[in-house]
Amino acid sequence: RPAMADGEGSDKSCAGLPTYAQLKEAMITAAAPNNPNIVGPNRGFGLDMWGTVVNRDGVVCEVVFTGGGRGDQWPGSRVISAQKANTANAFSLNHLALSTANLYSLVQPGASLFGLQESNPVATDVAYQGPSSRYGQANDPMVGSKIGGVNVFGGGLALYRNGAIIGALGVSGDTSCADHNIAWDARKILNMNVTP
Repeated sequence: RPAMADGEGSDKSCAGLPTYAQLKEAMITAAAPNNPNIVGPNRGFGLDMWGTVVNRDGVVCEVVFTGGGRGDQWPGSRVISAQKANTANAFSLNHLALSTANLYSLVQPGASLFGLQESNPVATDVAYQGPSSRYGQANDPMVGSKIGGVNVFGGGLALYRNGAIIGALGVSGDTSCADHNIAWDARKILNMNVTP
């Protein structure tokens, strides 16, 4: 885990969240083509994925990919996974877990949260800082910074420990349904799925 500039208890603390190795292993297992928990059309295209974890303050703690190299996943999904993590974290509470998939229908034209997806732009200076060769590595340039962004495609889930939200996971790289299901399974593997 990359060292954070501030100590535990600061907005940059990743205490209690998955380490890089734990997240990578959970994502590879969840995204595996032979995962018996994700079958049929919910499997999507069977593509490699990006996964991002943010802490409760929206600071990126880890970014991983499941393929052999960073080019084996859709490059655009790296930032989308971070947006999904930020969204699930921003709109979940100890007593109410909202996934990004829950928000999808609420942001459609005429629905009660229409426009929400435009309300909080991603921090592009954080998302696209380089070098690109570090994307998805333990020292990914997003780690330690707030990413922002709201994304309402499936794949963003709050992470819970001892009944309290401590951050969120965002998964991207396939269809919205596949992203959601892979995130769901990765969160279960990480044992952070005891939601209210």
